[in-house]
Amino acid sequence: AFNIIGAPLAKRAALEMAQQQVVEEVQSRIDQLGVESDGNGWTIKSLLYCVEVVCPETGWRVPLLSTLLISLKRNIVVSLVPDSTSKSYKIDIIENASQLELENASNGTVRNGSIVHSPDGQNVYRIKIGALRGDYRENGVRGNQLRMWEKSDFIPRSQDIFQERLYCIQWMKPLPKGKKFMNEFRSVTDSDLRREQKVNDYVGENFARWQTEGFLPDSLIEPGAKTDEPIRTRGWTYWHHLYSPRQLLYLATTRESVSKNNELESELTISFTRMLDWSTKLCRYGTGAARESISQTFYNQALNTFYNYGVRSFAFAKGYILDRLATEPLNSNAECHCFPANSFSTENDIYITDPPYGDAVKYEEITEFFIAWLRKNPPKEFAFWTWDSRRALAIKGEDEAFRQGMIRAYRRTAELMPDNGIQVLMFTHRSGSIWADMANIIWASGLQVTAAWYVVTETDSVLRDGSYVKGTIMLVLRKRLGEASSFRDDLGWEIEEAVKQQIETLTGLDQKVRDQGSEGLYTDADLQMAGYAAAIKVLTAYSNIDGKDMVLESEAPRQPGKKSFVEDLIDFAVQTAVQFLVPIGFEKNEWQKLTAIERYYLKMAEMEHIGERSLDNYQNFAKAFKVTKFHDVLSEASKANNARLKLSTEFKSSHMSGEGELPGTPLRALLYALFELSKETEMDDVLDHLGQTYPHYLRDKKLMAKMADYLADKRGSLEATKTFSPEVEARNARILAEAIRNQKL
Repeated sequence: AFNIIGAPLAKRAALEMAQQQVVEEVQSRIDQLGVESDGNGWTIKSLLYCVEVVCPETGWRVPLLSTLLISLKRNIVVSLVPDSTSKSYKIDIIENASQLELENASNGTVRNGSIVHSPDGQNVYRIKIGALRGDYRENGVRGNQLRMWEKSDFIPRSQDIFQERLYCIQWMKPLPKGKKFMNEFRSVTDSDLRREQKVNDYVGENFARWQTEGFLPDSLIEPGAKTDEPIRTRGWTYWHHLYSPRQLLYLATTRESVSKNNELESELTISFTRMLDWSTKLCRYGTGAARESISQTFYNQALNTFYNYGVRSFAFAKGYILDRLATEPLNSNAECHCFPANSFSTENDIYITDPPYGDAVKYEEITEFFIAWLRKNPPKEFAFWTWDSRRALAIKGEDEAFRQGMIRAYRRTAELMPDNGIQVLMFTHRSGSIWADMANIIWASGLQVTAAWYVVTETDSVLRDGSYVKGTIMLVLRKRLGEASSFRDDLGWEIEEAVKQQIETLTGLDQKVRDQGSEGLYTDADLQMAGYAAAIKVLTAYSNIDGKDMVLESEAPRQPGKKSFVEDLIDFAVQTAVQFLVPIGFEKNEWQKLTAIERYYLKMAEMEHIGERSLDNYQNFAKAFKVTKFHDVLSEASKANNARLKLSTEFKSSHMSGEGELPGTPLRALLYALFELSKETEMDDVLDHLGQTYPHYLRDKKLMAKMADYLADKRGSLEATKTFSPEVEARNARILAEAIRNQKL
């Protein structure tokens, strides 16, 4: 931020020239080796690899592919051709695949944790990958029979269970005019395999030198919550095991080139670490409808391994070195220091903090991914850094020590801030108890929230759907000067008004964006979090509530299993926010007429529509809507990450009467009507039964038609399975909505 984005324009120009020099030097070495070109003007863009194993039942070598699809956009698939002589599968790339071939390609050789293959096209063999790996659990500790790779390894040994195989190459060639390229996918040829061998030989020749000089990692992967994954699933024990030989070649060569620039080595190293993130065997290959893609390593905060993955060529990966970051030169001095927040001594007018959250990411583990590359011969500006993740000092985000440490840190910033100073605290979390903790921390620090701004910080992505929040709350903090008192009953009204204002502001902005034809800005998770922020603004303005000194109250240790006074108030804020989450298509007064279980069912139908199916989300919304028997409306097939509501055909005639929240509601009558339509009951009879099962049918006809339309819209987008047919429900709901509206009385 200070030395690249904030650098003077002349320095930025020098940096861009240095980036170009690094790329040209590395590309020259690659070209000399001849490992990225076919000699006919085509250059490798990306390479697709898979794990390959020997099936113990047949003795055949089987490539592990989660899908046989290469490109949905271009209709390209993999064809596995059995070769009985070598007892292996030849992998052909088929272009212009038929619709049937595309559908069949969705079933690879890896299905639900098993290898599935058929050498003769008749007999199907299934082997659990865990069994092949020799998984076991002893005294609560998981293990397997994989050979643990050694420091000198960079490819599998011949006796290893998991081998690695190149199965497809994407080539690119510049078009005659302009800067664009044509692309094509090809099967692997003998020439390609010779180029692969040349890469392996070159890495083998230079491997020891690169490690000695610090251009390749040579450190062990320390076991941990996230770092256990590559060790357990692949036997990779050193950080360089996460990379293919081709990646090791261009990364080591790039690191060596960067180290030669004495003036800009630090800045170039930042670009190098970005390339690291996009250049491992942990980069997932995607076959999307819009384009094919290779993900970055840290698409989430973990180190997940894959059975098939994508590797960029240097010609493709060099773009991360050449990235042109934004420029905004700083006209003032800037210093960067690292020390504990509770021990600094410099007075400041403004503080900006981004504190760790209650479920803190394991930064101490995943940061070792970068430390492994930079700890030897770091750039001079980083020479005095402690090149160790210091796991013992890692913040544990949910215990009492964490809370007290946060209080000490923010109390220190308040002490070193003038009375008219401000702090901006960035916070993103969906847990009410964590927000309650944050309120306690702010109270105990002598601060209060005077404003809360919701900033959208995440672009739309398949990785950010559903329950993911799209933004961050910016809490503006000032010193709490003087004493202010209130009572809980009065606070209830004040919190409700603040939450109402916050939600209406955000939903207004959201609707404005939708009216312009764009996707909405906020999810329900965002609005829920905004409700927390509004509540915390109200609460922290008071130093005394119900006669309690809130500083003393906030410092008191949390009692296990018992809700704190603040948590109760935060829960109230969430429930208030939920009342304002009115789905598109309903008027506010119509929505409020519905019972809690009806609002819950319809809201969760909307959540399913956007792809959110985690059981936690159903539980959280049930709590917010004050629905106690939410399991009554969930399918019995619901699992932790794949929950769903019951369809009308699953309710059948249950919950039509008796105890519970659903009997007697217009929604239940509507669902029964849909069930009758699925049984091909005459529409006149269905409408008659609606009047019988719900006494206020004539009064609420308009609302019931809207509910039917709403369910038709939400169900129509869901994917059908062998046991789940939402499209039938959607069709019946559309028919029922029209029938209700057009019914002659």
